[in-house]
Amino acid sequence: MTLQNTDKQKKLTTAVLNHLRQAHPDAGPQLQFSNPYQALVATILSAQTTDEQVNRVTPLLFEKYPEVKDLAGASPTDVEEIIKSVGLYRSKAAHLVAAAKIILDEHQGKIPADFDSLLKLPGVGRKTANVVLSNAFGKPGLGVDTHVHRVANRIGLCSEKYPEGTEKRLKELIPEQEWGKAHHLLIFHGRRVCRARKPECISCTLRKICKNPPCRSR
Repeated sequence: MTLQNTDKQKKLTTAVLNHLRQAHPDAGPQLQFSNPYQALVATILSAQTTDEQVNRVTPLLFEKYPEVKDLAGASPTDVEEIIKSVGLYRSKAAHLVAAAKIILDEHQGKIPADFDSLLKLPGVGRKTANVVLSNAFGKPGLGVDTHVHRVANRIGLCSEKYPEGTEKRLKELIPEQEWGKAHHLLIFHGRRVCRARKPECISCTLRKICKNPPCRSR
């Protein structure tokens, strides 16, 4: 992509985010947590599960395992019983306990605050690592879930087949200090308006600048 086209895409991205700030002033983290440990656990649990469902199971989970050392000593089966209403609960229970053991052994029980170390933890992919960095530590991070990937590509901010490509492109287009907010704005728009099925194109605040012809023609 030429420099001129990149500049055009940056201007489009700025316009999109400005519109979304007006449309979704409440955009922000929906997972409930009070420290980096809880943020990591909740974010791992949130894969292929609604934030509301995660918020229903984490109070009991954190009550029983209030610190990393408590979770590291837990039986995955016991963790399963608490989170069994969450999708993929068996694998997530195993990941949580294994991650806690690594954090305890290799990071003195503290959640690592760098991307590469987070990626080495079981159950942590690029999306989770980005979200934890942003939400728990206030560091630049732009997690790309199904909503962010769909919305960014549908409205024309990028044209990428896989989430990792979307993440790379959005990070090129959006100033680093705005990554976290952009993540939440795109998620909120994807959940409320630009849904996978039956997007509300007629009422969409981005209708006039969206690059998706079907949406623009509605």
